Amino acid sequence: MKFILFIPLLLVLIVNPAFGLLSEDGTGLIKRFNINMDGNIFEVITTSNYDIEDHEFDKDEKRLTFFISSSLENNLGEIVLPNELLGNNLIFYVNDVESIQNVKPSENISFITLNFTGIGDNKIDILGTETLVGMQEISEIANTSDSPGGGCLIATATFGSEMSEQVQQLRELRDNSLLQTEYGTAFVKSFNQFYYSFSPLIADYERENTLFKEAIKITITPMLFSLSVLNHVDIDSEQSVLGYGIGIISLNALMYLGLPILGIVSLRRLF
Repeated sequence: MKFILFIPLLLVLIVNPAFGLLSEDGTGLIKRFNINMDGNIFEVITTSNYDIEDHEFDKDEKRLTFFISSSLENNLGEIVLPNELLGNNLIFYVNDVESIQNVKPSENISFITLNFTGIGDNKIDILGTETLVGMQEISEIANTSDSPGGGCLIATATFGSEMSEQVQQLRELRDNSLLQTEYGTAFVKSFNQFYYSFSPLIADYERENTLFKEAIKITITPMLFSLSVLNHVDIDSEQSVLGYGIGIISLNALMYLGLPILGIVSLRRLF
């Protein structure tokens, strides 16, 4: 029975959830930094058109520093910063000069848009007024491939940011529905082992090849539309996950297999 459930859920996790101001043509170099503070690990995610060569965190000064190397004059980046790591009012310095940047806070994270100029080496300092805000005891974060959640590499590369509407919608579906059931949780853990074996390569190639990225976007758009149906139903039991999963896999089989086959047969009859 669990195996039957895994098939429809595979469609969900291929565009594994996980937000966007970087343009469609942006480089979108994604990096993840695990920052250790008092034995707690916090993941900071950056998406940018420059390279972050190193980082440094100073708990006493409540400061997170990124050392950047850029080949462009106009630099644009996004940072997903856990509020528990640095909270309250954030202050930014670009090369030791205070700078105003765009911050959109939410309950758990601050979504930061960095915009600055300068080719070559640059330094970004982010200072908070509090650390370990509302902190509860948490264990060290496991590797992405072993945890039930994980990043959405392919969808993030396709839509330009982890904060894009499409990626956010799918992440909420996974976290708020699939991971609330035994079957869903078991599948997500198993699937991550497979998904992260190939998704980094696809995501990297998407950032290098615009045509490939557009092809991926066209390919997964019908699937995203079908999955959006699940945001309007209650998935609160093993039976509902199984039922809706079978429905979604049937719909996608029709779109991706049935319609093309029907088209080929029709053309053959005409010619």
